Amino acid sequence: MSKESENPELKEELNPEAVDANAEGFAVESSSEEVADLSLEDQVQAEREKYLRLYSEFENFRRRTTKDRLEWMQNASRDVILAFLPVLDDMERAIKAAETASSDEAKVMEGLQLIHQKFWKIMEKNGVKAIQSQGEAFDTDLHEAVTQFPAPNEDLKGKVIDELEKGYTLNDKVIRFAKVVVGQ
Repeated sequence: MSKESENPELKEELNPEAVDANAEGFAVESSSEEVADLSLEDQVQAEREKYLRLYSEFENFRRRTTKDRLEWMQNASRDVILAFLPVLDDMERAIKAAETASSDEAKVMEGLQLIHQKFWKIMEKNGVKAIQSQGEAFDTDLHEAVTQFPAPNEDLKGKVIDELEKGYTLNDKVIRFAKVVVGQ
């Protein structure tokens, strides 16, 4: 027995007429596969764009969280330092009061100044800086105007005449505004 008689499908495949008849159908199938391939390429492109968008969003998220974490670490001691600021103010007032006292109190004055210097070095080491206000132009980002007085001369109009309470920054961010008197 020949292979053709054993398998009728093989017989059809070897028939030249059948091949010619199927050739046209094959061409139709291949063009529909090309259309399917184009849509697959479009799908692949869409997925690629989706991946790139997600990747860039993740990178932005990572940068933002890294920046937030760094800022949090820099300002973690903010509340503690804010609690120390009134103590610092009281020490400065005590030094001013001791300057006008008698010579026996000079030792007290010297001790207060040493304590103040030591305390201030600790504050500076932690990123605290005093805002210089006296004679500077009034800036709402740094100063809080308590009152306004007529300026003694034209040069002091719109500038800080007196500082009632110092302002401070922590890592270049204002943590307490300076309370000032502004010249009009």
